[in-house]
Amino acid sequence: MLLVGNQTKGCTTSMALHIIDVAPKGGEVMARTSTVRASGTAPGQRKLNGPQTTGREYRSLSEPEHGMRRDDDVPVPMRDGVRLLADVHRPDSDGRFPALIAASPYPRQIQDLGAPMGFIEASASDFFVPRGYVHVIANLRGTGGSDGTFGCFDGQERQDMYDLVEWTAEQPWCDGNVGMIGISYFAMTQLEAAVEHPPALKAIFPVATSPDMYEAAYHHGLFSATFISPFLTMIGVTSAHGDALWRGRLLDAARRVLAVPGVHRRLATMNGEAAIGGLRLAMRAKHDSHPWDDIWQAAAVDHQLRDGWWDDRTVQPGLAGVDIPVYLGCDWQNVPLHLPGTFTALRELADRTTVRVGMLGEFGLTWPWESLHVEALAWFDHWLKDRDTGILDGPPIRYWMPGAEEWRTATLWPPPGARHRELALRADGRLSDDEGTPGQRSYRCLGTGLNHVPADPAAEPPSQLTWTSAPLDADVDMVGDIELRLTATATAADTAWIAVLQDVDTSGGASDVTAGWLRASVREVDESASRPGAPVLRCRTAEAVPPREPVNYRIPLVPNARRFAAGHCIRLVLTSDDQSKGAPAIMEFRHAPVGTSTTNTISSASRYCFPSSTNQTEG
Repeated sequence: MLLVGNQTKGCTTSMALHIIDVAPKGGEVMARTSTVRASGTAPGQRKLNGPQTTGREYRSLSEPEHGMRRDDDVPVPMRDGVRLLADVHRPDSDGRFPALIAASPYPRQIQDLGAPMGFIEASASDFFVPRGYVHVIANLRGTGGSDGTFGCFDGQERQDMYDLVEWTAEQPWCDGNVGMIGISYFAMTQLEAAVEHPPALKAIFPVATSPDMYEAAYHHGLFSATFISPFLTMIGVTSAHGDALWRGRLLDAARRVLAVPGVHRRLATMNGEAAIGGLRLAMRAKHDSHPWDDIWQAAAVDHQLRDGWWDDRTVQPGLAGVDIPVYLGCDWQNVPLHLPGTFTALRELADRTTVRVGMLGEFGLTWPWESLHVEALAWFDHWLKDRDTGILDGPPIRYWMPGAEEWRTATLWPPPGARHRELALRADGRLSDDEGTPGQRSYRCLGTGLNHVPADPAAEPPSQLTWTSAPLDADVDMVGDIELRLTATATAADTAWIAVLQDVDTSGGASDVTAGWLRASVREVDESASRPGAPVLRCRTAEAVPPREPVNYRIPLVPNARRFAAGHCIRLVLTSDDQSKGAPAIMEFRHAPVGTSTTNTISSASRYCFPSSTNQTEG
C-alpha cells in the first residue's frame, strides 16, 4: 500500500495522505486511493484517545512531514529457515529512517482497524510514520500466516526477536537504529528481544508487560481461567484466517465506521483486555487444536506449579543484563494481568540501565492502543534520533495518584517516606488499628457435585467475608507494596485465598483498588527475596494444609496507588471462589476453583499491611 501526500517540511498540523494499495493479489497489482490524516494532538490531526504524556513538557519532537507507504506480507527469514510475515509501514520519502518493531501473535493486518479489542495494540502507524519512523508489524511464528509453530513466549520466540531486529536494521529503508513498541504481548516480545541483545536494538517502550508467563497465567497457584483459556483460543481462531478476511471489504467498512471521530471518541473508556465476553465468543469458532489446545493442556493441567516448562517462558533472569534504555508503564486497573509484571520488570532492571516509568490512572490505556504516543515519540526521538526532547528531565518515575487526581514523581519504587501501617481483621468485621476482643470469623466454600439443596438458603453460611474501616478522619495516601498476613484454619487440605481491596465512598459505593491471590498449598515464602509488604512466593512445591490447624500466610496484593479520601472507608473482601458474579473480580478475571469444600476461619490476629503517608511526592 503506497501513501503519498503533502511533503512540506516543518508541518505542524496534519496532511492529507493519499493511499495507493500496491499489494500483489493473484499476480496483479490491485490499486485504490483514499485519504487519511496523520494522527496527533494538534488541530486538524486525527485525535488520539487516552493521555499522551505523564505531565512532562517536551521539546524538539519530530513533526509529521512524510507521506506513507505500506508493504504487505513481507517475509522475514529466521536462522532456522522459518519465515515470519510482516507489514512494513514506512515514509514514502527517499532516505533511511529509524524503525519501530511491533511483534505479537495477533493479526498484523488489523492493527489499524480502530476497534476496542485487546489485541489491537501495535500503536498507530499514522502517528509514527509521518514523523519519520518505519513501523514494522510482524506476526510471531505459527500466527498470522507466519511459518512454524507458536511456542507462547518460549526460548525459540526470543531467538526470533533477535533475528527480526537484525533483519530490520539491514533493510534499505532503515538507518540501522531499531526500537520496539506496543503494549501487552507486543510489550512482552520487547523484553524477549532485549534479553537476547541484538546489536541494532537501541531502546524499547514495553508498557503493560509481563516478563514471566507463569505470573500472567497463575496468581500464586490459582489459574486465571477466564482470561488464559479464551486468550489461547482467540489466537488459534485469528491465526486460522488470512488476508481474505483481514484485508477484505467487511473489515474495510468497519474501519471507516470506527474512524468516524464521534465513534472513535466513545471508545476512549473501553478496556480491551477486560472484554472477556468477546473472547468467549471467539471460543465458539472452529480452529485447529494444535498447538493451541496443547499449550492450554500444558499450562492449565500438566504444569500447575513452576517447573522447567515455565522456566522456558520467562525472561526475568535475563533482565539483569539488559543494557538498553527501557520505558515501563501500566495502568493501575490492570491488576490481574500486566501490573504485577511491570513491577517485576522494574525490580530486575533497577540501577542497571536507563529506566523511566509512567503509571497511568483509569482509562490510561486505550484499545486500540493510542495513549502515550507523544511520550513514546519523545523517548524514541531521544534514543534513535539523538534529539534533546526532555524525556529524561526530572525524577525517573511518574505516576497518577487516583483520588488526588494529580501526577506525582519518585526517584525510587516504592517511593520512600511511607510507613507500613497494619489494620487488624477484627472479629466484629471492622478493619481497625486495634484488634479489639480477640476472636474469629468463618465462611464456607463449596465444591461442585455435592447434591445439596438447602432447606433454608438464608440460613446458609456466607461465601465471603468483609472487613470495613470506620470513615477516615483525614485523607490516607497508599502507594507501594501491600500485604495480607492471614492467620487462618481450613477444614480441607487445600483452599484458595482471594482478597480484594476496596475504596468505599460516603454513599456506600465500593470501587475495587487491587487484589491478591494464593492457593494455600503453595504458601512457601522465599524469605531471602521478600521484604515487608512484598512477600515472594516460590510456587514450585505444594504442601497440604493441616485441616483445622492455624496456618500463617503472607499474601501479596498487587502494588498500587490510591488516596482514600476523608470520610471514605477502606474495605477488604475475602473469599475462596470468585466464579460467582457476587464475588468481586477486577477486570472480570476469575480463577479456576481449587474444588475443595471447606469452612475457612479467619483469626483476628490477621493483619492488612499497607504503606501510608500524607504526601508521596518527590522532586
